[in-house]
Amino acid sequence: MRLDYKIINSKYENVKQVLKIEFGISDRLLLRLKNNKKIFVNDNIAFVNDKVKLNDTISVLIDFEEDNSNIVPTKMDLQIVYEDDFMLILNKPAGIAIHPSCMHFDTSLSNGVKYYFDSINLKKKIRPINRLDKDTSGLVIFAKNEYIQECLVNQMKNKLFKKEYLAILNGILEKNKGTINAPIARENNSIIKRCVRDDGDVSITHYEVIKNLDNNLCLVRFMLETGRTHQIRVHSAYIGHSIVGDTLYGFSSNLISRQALHSYKLEFIHPISKEKMCFEIELPDDMKLLVE
Repeated sequence: MRLDYKIINSKYENVKQVLKIEFGISDRLLLRLKNNKKIFVNDNIAFVNDKVKLNDTISVLIDFEEDNSNIVPTKMDLQIVYEDDFMLILNKPAGIAIHPSCMHFDTSLSNGVKYYFDSINLKKKIRPINRLDKDTSGLVIFAKNEYIQECLVNQMKNKLFKKEYLAILNGILEKNKGTINAPIARENNSIIKRCVRDDGDVSITHYEVIKNLDNNLCLVRFMLETGRTHQIRVHSAYIGHSIVGDTLYGFSSNLISRQALHSYKLEFIHPISKEKMCFEIELPDDMKLLVE
């Protein structure tokens, strides 16, 4: 992957300023580019402190081969929603973890992506951008290099990367729209569980009821302003309407075998084309059965 920028005004003094401002390259990636001689001015190898002048073209090559042998490749039937040279967007089914672990050493989604990368001869680390719990279904983005990862993570920090979820909750909400602003912290003596606590991190969730359902349930759309671990699950339980089937923050259900939570929509700016990208997928079958 090559990034180019032509100097069209005199506001830049050196190469580093162009790379930091025009490309948004981090100090860590800048160091890698410098050490691997991947920075150019007018196609000549350059240093970050080199002076620049009008009509110079500053270029970087993000073409490192990376060792990803720490992840075992496992053949999977990946549900590819979108792919280009920079990213891979998948529809993750419920019941599969995103990252390998001692419990999911070779059965995580990352294992499947590693197998796929091997098949297309892409020697890059496995970089999921948004994280979903094992039993949450929906859209997940994998960046195909470090620069794309940095761009998308920065969009999240600057609230340009939007995530929306659909969930089925126990009970009928009093208000059809609202915002849950309640800080979330790790629960004492638990590695996994989170709770609402005054000393927690700021956590803001917007919601809108889509439909009230039979069996005293409702379908709700959630829009995240922050991205804390288990945020929707914790906030839903906090307002007294846990997600159906969520045994960690609520209770089991004979209607569904997992928490009824689905990442159905992503919006962001493509780091290279600068186009607005929007992806939506429908509910999986186990949630459809409760809604129809």
